[in-house]
Amino acid sequence: MNSLSFQPWLPDQGDGHYRNPVLQADYSDPDIIRHGDDFFLISSSFTCTPGIPVLHSRDLVNWSLINHAVRTLPEASYDQVRPGCGIWAPSLRFHDGLFWIFFPMPDEGIYVIHARHPAEQWSEPRLLQAAKGWIDPCPFWDEDGKAYLVHAYANSRAGKRDKIHVRPMAPDCSRLLGEGEIVIDAPEHPYLEGPKVHRLNGWYYIMAPGGGVPQGWQVCFRSRSIWGPYEQRIVLERGATGINGPHQGALVDLPNGEWWFAHFQDQGAFGRVMHLQPVEWRDEWPFIGADQDGNGVGEPVDRWRKPNVGDQWAPCAPASSDEFEAARMGLQWQWQANHSPDWADLAGRPGWLVLKALPAAGRELRLLPHFLGQKFPARGFQVETLLDFSGLQMGGMALLGVVGGPSAAALGVRLCSGGAELVHWVGGEIRSLGLLAGHSLVLAVEVSASAECRFRWQSPGLEANTVPEPFLVREGGWMGARVGLCCVGEDRDAGSACFDFFRFKPPGLAT
Repeated sequence: MNSLSFQPWLPDQGDGHYRNPVLQADYSDPDIIRHGDDFFLISSSFTCTPGIPVLHSRDLVNWSLINHAVRTLPEASYDQVRPGCGIWAPSLRFHDGLFWIFFPMPDEGIYVIHARHPAEQWSEPRLLQAAKGWIDPCPFWDEDGKAYLVHAYANSRAGKRDKIHVRPMAPDCSRLLGEGEIVIDAPEHPYLEGPKVHRLNGWYYIMAPGGGVPQGWQVCFRSRSIWGPYEQRIVLERGATGINGPHQGALVDLPNGEWWFAHFQDQGAFGRVMHLQPVEWRDEWPFIGADQDGNGVGEPVDRWRKPNVGDQWAPCAPASSDEFEAARMGLQWQWQANHSPDWADLAGRPGWLVLKALPAAGRELRLLPHFLGQKFPARGFQVETLLDFSGLQMGGMALLGVVGGPSAAALGVRLCSGGAELVHWVGGEIRSLGLLAGHSLVLAVEVSASAECRFRWQSPGLEANTVPEPFLVREGGWMGARVGLCCVGEDRDAGSACFDFFRFKPPGLAT
């Protein structure tokens, strides 16, 4: 086994340019702010915990995952997986010495948290306003000291859409001060949502995506008053490029006067990945990307010069491979719902991840809270892990799996009356592939650029074998697919499983 960590995707080209996407992973609904010379990014996380990943960069291209802002979701119903629910598009702002995150849970309401620094512990979520269907909140503090909450609506919950609402808010974020009003009603931009508010040169700008997730565009609204009336302009669209749905994200400035826009692109099973676009100001409107077809509307770029931040920063990307040598879980890992700290242990057997076998209660793998997964980090990769299944008890099962929206698949070991058997779990069916000797096994899965997954296994000293049937994984519940580990049992006395490493590699390599 090669212990050298493989980084599946690096955007920094090392020649003063970068390639898009700058985050080839499911960091959907990104919001970014600059604080001094540092950039901080957050994204939606739905039912996964810990939630709201926090990333750091010094150049908007190279990002590191430094924290999660929410440990568990603030509702007991999220002890179970609820596809499509949980934490939707959040906003990050700095005000009065604190970093603030406003995040929506569309079935519950708008929540607020704060911290002295994004890498430190965040406050417990506080419900600012109970509401059904309020989504994508953005706080705004004006120059006169007044504060506002700006948000959109989810038609699935609120029965209305394509509207942006402004509500007066206490400057300390303790409460809303009135109903406010809908300031933008734009059915010509279906599924208008994700508003982000800025004030520049006497203009109030509301940046908002329209057109829906797979094929949308970015709209800019501007007014001399927060209450409108607002002019509008499409400022970024797909055009003749291959970048579908370039919209929803963050407008951010550099100390030298440069402006940039980060947005997502829906890549199906690979999630909503993040692109970075240059911004110019023309007639006090933001022009995003490049005018590649001459119609005056910006289109996304594939490659561009890096933001001018002075120093050159070492190429990096969020962590992926894990040797399980740290005292705590790597930040790349998330459970599928609220979790308990005793589900995983790194101390009992140093250098190994020990997962407790927890009941599956007849559910599919995609609905198990204790599936420990991480985002797909590239368009094509493979993952290998070494499993020690000697700690399993009768009925216990240890798995390497891929989880998507409609279904999931996994390969692993189950302890039965005849001994340890190799099992292939697809959807709701678990199929035996025969008995195994020994107590350890290398499990692997290769994911192609078309999201086709092929599982294989290798017993010590023997040739590798591949499961003949491929599995096509799909996105679901607004999330890309995930790859990870799980240990399940028929009851709580099914033992545990130990994993020595979790290594990403390029596709096409032998085990």
